[in-house]
This record gives sequence, C-alpha cells and structure tokens, in this order.
Amino acid sequence: MAFQRTTVPGKDLVNKRFILVDAEGKTLGRLAARVASVLRGKNKTTFMPGFDTGDNVIIINASKVRVTGKKTTDKFYDRYSGFHSGLKSIPYSEMLEKRPTKVMELAVKRMLPKGKLGNDIKNNLFVYAGSEHPHQAQKPVVIDI
Repeated sequence: MAFQRTTVPGKDLVNKRFILVDAEGKTLGRLAARVASVLRGKNKTTFMPGFDTGDNVIIINASKVRVTGKKTTDKFYDRYSGFHSGLKSIPYSEMLEKRPTKVMELAVKRMLPKGKLGNDIKNNLFVYAGSEHPHQAQKPVVIDI
C-alpha cells in the first residue's frame, strides 16, 4: 500500500510576488477581506494553514476608500492606554482624515490570524494614501479586487 506524502512548503516552494491593489472607490471591508486572503495565500495551491505562503500586497489610494451606510459618522476606533478611564475613541471620519493608511491596515490586520503567524503576515502589507509607492523595482502585478 502506497502512502501519499504531504509537501510542507519551504523557502523553495513558496513563490512570493508583489501585488498592487488600487483602493479608490472600493468598499473597505470587502477589499480588506480579499487582501487578507491573498496575504495568507489562500488563493494558491501551496496553502498550508500554519505557514506564510501568501504574496506581498501594495495598496494605493487608501484615502479614497469608501464605507457603506452610516459608518462615516457611527464607526469608532478604540484604543486603551492601560490606565483607568484610558479609553480613547476616534471617529472613522477623523481617522480617515488624519491617518488614512491606518484605517486600511487595521481592517486587514483584524482579519488575519492572531499570534506570531499573523504578525509575520502583517509585514507583507504596504499601504499608501496616494497613488505613489516606492516598490517599482519589485515589478508589482496589478490585480482588480
């Protein structure tokens, strides 16, 4: 009886490439979910749950992303300092105005696995508010998500 072998993706099997995504006019949550899937490598045949097999993703025009419904007024980003009554809430509209890249980074980061694997995968995401990015030398592949 012959057994099938499971291949574990090493450095030689994982083929990472740079993918360019334009966020202009896209919905925040839908775009973040698809980007998180590409970062994990779920679109590849070499996907393994415990390994970083995904691609590097460059998101441009993050300041032009849109949200649906009343999220521009009702959505808040909370952070806690660790001290009593140290909870600070920032509305979505203010966050998008001051730090547009942080909105996209948080949306994608919260869809990734928690722990060391998620932290390693998060380093493969590059977000820029405008249409300029310094990754031309990596020859990114433009995809429409």
